[in-house]
Amino acid sequence: MDLNPKSSHSENLSALKSTAEQRLKNFMQEVTGRALVMMESATQGQHGIAMDLVQEAFISLHKSYADKATEEWYPLFYTILNNKLQDWRRKEARRAQPFSWFKKISLDDDDVEQLDIVDEQALNPAEFLDQAVTVEEIQAAIAGLPVRQQQAFMLRAWEGFDTQTTAQIMNCTEGSVKTHYHRAIQALRNSLAHMNPYLGGSSE
Repeated sequence: MDLNPKSSHSENLSALKSTAEQRLKNFMQEVTGRALVMMESATQGQHGIAMDLVQEAFISLHKSYADKATEEWYPLFYTILNNKLQDWRRKEARRAQPFSWFKKISLDDDDVEQLDIVDEQALNPAEFLDQAVTVEEIQAAIAGLPVRQQQAFMLRAWEGFDTQTTAQIMNCTEGSVKTHYHRAIQALRNSLAHMNPYLGGSSE
């Protein structure tokens, strides 16, 4: 009885699994830092919660989409991460409001579309940098934004997703993404202007 075909099949499966795990490891190394910054801002600096959300998203990605191409992982990962963040926010809102199960909890009070907003090009975060503005100050300014504005800015400016993909990740309309992103840019420029004269303020 020839066992070679079975052995070969088993070896192929093992090789595919090893390749997928290596791809995931490389992917995690690339996106973990940015994803953590996003989640720490969204959870108001709770590093442990942010780490848990990111790790859970990686586990779900590997469990459900290990066979997808690496390029497809980027929007899939951030969609999973956004869903886990929204679940966490709902639990926190219910914990803060003991009888909240009797009513629908709105997490997106700022989710109002302004359809006349032109789709803005994704900014390079470096535009906010000069000698007077540090990365820490930018991160603090981002953390002060409403969560949906944080997400729109981070996904568009930091991750480079277009409006359509960002809308799919955030589970909202493209008009909402445009609104959140526009408001985030304006708020960041206003909050950082006093430190950076190139943003319209004074460094004095």
